[in-house]
Amino acid sequence: MSIQWIPSIEVEGANGTREVSLVTHLLMERKIFLTGEINTDTADTFIAELLFLEAESEAPITIYINSPGGEVNAGLLIYDALQGTSLEVNMVCAGLAASMAAVILCGGQEGRRYILPHSKVMIHEPLLSNGVGGSATSIKHISESILETRDVISSILSKHTGKSMEEIMEAIAFDNYMDAEAAIAFGICDSKVTRI
Repeated sequence: MSIQWIPSIEVEGANGTREVSLVTHLLMERKIFLTGEINTDTADTFIAELLFLEAESEAPITIYINSPGGEVNAGLLIYDALQGTSLEVNMVCAGLAASMAAVILCGGQEGRRYILPHSKVMIHEPLLSNGVGGSATSIKHISESILETRDVISSILSKHTGKSMEEIMEAIAFDNYMDAEAAIAFGICDSKVTRI
């Protein structure tokens, strides 16, 4: 079992100097990081941080995304939470926003979806995570479910990019990697930034 090192910093306060984790300090600066695989734990942590910042003040927040994607349901939970927030949210693709992470980025507030110059975005159809098995009826239901999920993802991408469903279906038929300029042209991001 490996132990993950969490960097910490010293912060001066009214009661003297104390040590806090860098992640906590950045959260207090209204910055959230969506990194690594998107799963139930990631989504729960993200929602908790978003609720905390909503309760603190109405000041804008910044979300930094560097993720290969992950579970669709967890990603849709994050997407729904961001659609429902009253806060101004700046989203920054810092590295890679792939699969569900790209959908979350795309669903950001128009004019506030940024990408760093050498970052990438990748969109594709939903994938099955495990081997398909079972009866013919079970396989049929799995197939129908994944097609339904594809339609949900496609409609989100269509809504936020302004592309037609046909254009989206064509674009997600393969692992479609985009550099910063292509992601902006496609409508996933609004502009390129050089500073984080």
